[in-house]
Amino acid sequence: MDIVKEFRGKVAVITGSASGIGRATALRLAKRGSTIALADIDPDGLESVAKELTELGAKHSIHRVDVSSSSQMEAFAGEVEDIHGVVDILINNAGVAIAGPFANQRLEDLEWLVGINYWGVVYGCHYFLPLLKRPEQAHIVNVSSMFGFLGLPEQSGYCATKAAVRALSESLWTELRRDNIGVTSIHPGCIDTSIIQSSRMKNEDSRESAQELFSLRGAPPDAVAVAILLGIEKNKLRMRVRPESVLTEWLKRVFPVGVHRFIANRWEKDQAKRELKLETKGSTAT
Repeated sequence: MDIVKEFRGKVAVITGSASGIGRATALRLAKRGSTIALADIDPDGLESVAKELTELGAKHSIHRVDVSSSSQMEAFAGEVEDIHGVVDILINNAGVAIAGPFANQRLEDLEWLVGINYWGVVYGCHYFLPLLKRPEQAHIVNVSSMFGFLGLPEQSGYCATKAAVRALSESLWTELRRDNIGVTSIHPGCIDTSIIQSSRMKNEDSRESAQELFSLRGAPPDAVAVAILLGIEKNKLRMRVRPESVLTEWLKRVFPVGVHRFIANRWEKDQAKRELKLETKGSTAT
């Protein structure tokens, strides 16, 4: 199949582009000569990125969209068609997180998570596919995660959605080859973005410790943007970003059950420490 080898003059649609990975990818594509259709639910963030694109002299449009809404995504595709006429690259990047044991999670939070992380990708692929079939070559990028390779405690919903994105991408990779549409799933490791701050977590101590870890050890979002562009140019089925993503996939492949035994033992020890800490706090308070 033919692949997208040149970004100049291409129209790229990017969801979740008001910050983080989406913003970094928009800037990289703009510097390579692409026209960018920015989409996000954050109007202030969109305006900020649009200003950066203007300073680069890049053509662009901005669209305030809730990716979990089928009707809004359908309207978004219509707006892009009216403005740009065609789409060469679709990057389904918008994502959120929740954390905590499954038994403690609210169904409305899980529905919110699935709506954005999975249905947002499905809606993007569905409504933009007719536009992607117009050029001679096109490409879809779906942002998954290293958590799409295995299930982790307190991340059941997030892992499930990212695994679903990976599987959907693999299916589309085969189905769309005859249409010269490449499909790549991106699997970032620890990346310093705002996803922790915007996540729904009951334990604020856990949020702070996670954010501290991401801030200290996380790679900048541009590392993922580089991988996205390379994945398009090389027509890769998947791109693992950061050593921990490579290691996670390798451990799951080599030790499909053993890795979960190891994780379970570590998690149970951590739970025991948390419970002891709470008991100590309670006894001190009394």
